Amino acid sequence: MKRLAILTLDSVSKRFSQLSAVDAVSLHIEEGEVRGLVGPNGAGKTTLFNVVTGFLRPSGGRILFRDRNITFAPVHARVRRGIARTFQTPQLFADMSARDNVLIGADAGRIPRSNWLFPFARPTSHAVIDKADAILDFVQLGSEAHAPAGELPYASQKRLEIARALMTDPQLLLLDEPAAGMIPVEVMALNELIERIRLQSRTIVVVEHNMRVIMSVSDRLAVMEYGRLIAEGTPEEVRKDPKVIRAYLGTAH
Repeated sequence: MKRLAILTLDSVSKRFSQLSAVDAVSLHIEEGEVRGLVGPNGAGKTTLFNVVTGFLRPSGGRILFRDRNITFAPVHARVRRGIARTFQTPQLFADMSARDNVLIGADAGRIPRSNWLFPFARPTSHAVIDKADAILDFVQLGSEAHAPAGELPYASQKRLEIARALMTDPQLLLLDEPAAGMIPVEVMALNELIERIRLQSRTIVVVEHNMRVIMSVSDRLAVMEYGRLIAEGTPEEVRKDPKVIRAYLGTAH
């Protein structure tokens, strides 16, 4: 039985001068799925993420979250509705502790991102701190709660950014190349974390250019090339699609 769409993109485009970074992309992300968004470098994946999360304004089309139009909603309003994201390169406060980085997520849906440090101008409740610590335990960083974020290993910084996103209680979590820069054992642990997040009844969209990584975690894949959507389907269907083989995987696959 088909599930309800939590996110609908209706002919979404983003142009920079004469360049179409995203060209009339239409997608339906079903509630509870893990959807992979793949394609070669420069395909428009991160630009599409930035449009969906409000960091860029679209040049055309509509974005619906649970059938509500959020096309031009600001970032913090989308977070408040239940959308959270991570970045290709972790965007952390390096001198702050891991716990304090996660605590920023507690107010991310209430105030603009430029003012995320504001919560530390006033006391934080024990309940909020307990929640942050529980999330750090969930991502297996509980022992690093008081360590400066900038001193954590790179893979741990990636997990910490996921923890901050989870602090917002997202219904839809968008992960932008979470496996980039990781060694195989770290990728395996990340895939296990993604599965545990899914079991919390969250919907996940993962941007990746590494097809082997994304095949193991996704229910369905969407493939982009030059800003356009060129294929959709299960990992096995996409693997065999001639357009994907030609444009992305190469004939060796």
